[in-house]
Amino acid sequence: MKELNDDWLYEITPKRKLIDLNFKEIWRYRDLLILFVKRNIVTVYKQTILGPLWYLIQPIFTAITFTLIFNNIANIPTGDIPPFLFNLTGITAWNYFSQCLTGTSDTFRANAGIFGKVYFPRVIMPLSNVITNLFKFGIQLLVLLVSYIYVVWSGVQISPNFNLLLLPIYILMMAMLGLGLGMIISAFTTKYRDLTVLVGFATSLLVYLSAVPYPLSEVENKMPDYAWIVQYNPLTQIIEGFRYMILDSGTFTWFGFTYTLLISIFLFLFGLIVFNRTEKNFIDTV
Repeated sequence: MKELNDDWLYEITPKRKLIDLNFKEIWRYRDLLILFVKRNIVTVYKQTILGPLWYLIQPIFTAITFTLIFNNIANIPTGDIPPFLFNLTGITAWNYFSQCLTGTSDTFRANAGIFGKVYFPRVIMPLSNVITNLFKFGIQLLVLLVSYIYVVWSGVQISPNFNLLLLPIYILMMAMLGLGLGMIISAFTTKYRDLTVLVGFATSLLVYLSAVPYPLSEVENKMPDYAWIVQYNPLTQIIEGFRYMILDSGTFTWFGFTYTLLISIFLFLFGLIVFNRTEKNFIDTV
């Protein structure tokens, strides 16, 4: 009788590590990751009239709405920066975070069918959402660039600064914040379905606590006693830093940048821990 060969090609075991992000295994399933990204991009607007044009329409109309309400009606100043460009810059950064958060927060419940039938690294699903939203973010950056060039061509004196070199780090921080929070929420939605509704509601409120439709300096001047709520919001530091490096206008400190980077890393690692612990037995409760 021949001896059994113990050199297995794949070995599926329960995860025992506190933090487990097996890049080797994720790379092995890279074709599946690419497939999920293509599916996310194609299927969302496949049966719509305007299709991918919604990627362009949404930030533009949101920026117009913010300009009419906050700048024309509420008279919130934006300094030497045209209000539309000011709002579009903040919205572009905010959209990437919010889409990563909402797209990840329902991972277990939305994919329970496929998770229960076939094995693959579960973290591929939230990663595919982050990469898909990076594609959308790139399109919206092009919209911002076109608007930026038009404003400069019309005679407004604005220019980016050397902090523009930090753009990849800002994108990484937005991705880690959205992915980390999304994985935490997705773990809880396996037992508490109403959290899905709460995420949409909380995200719509969080935009106003993250200095998206106004500069941080306005809160510091008009509401100094409560300004700390906005100041210590890591999303505020991202939005302000994003405006500062592109428009050379806004509030930027290395303390705020470092603080936001550390918070982003912590939330990502904590979210990964919760995600890994939940994937072991979520199918029994979802």
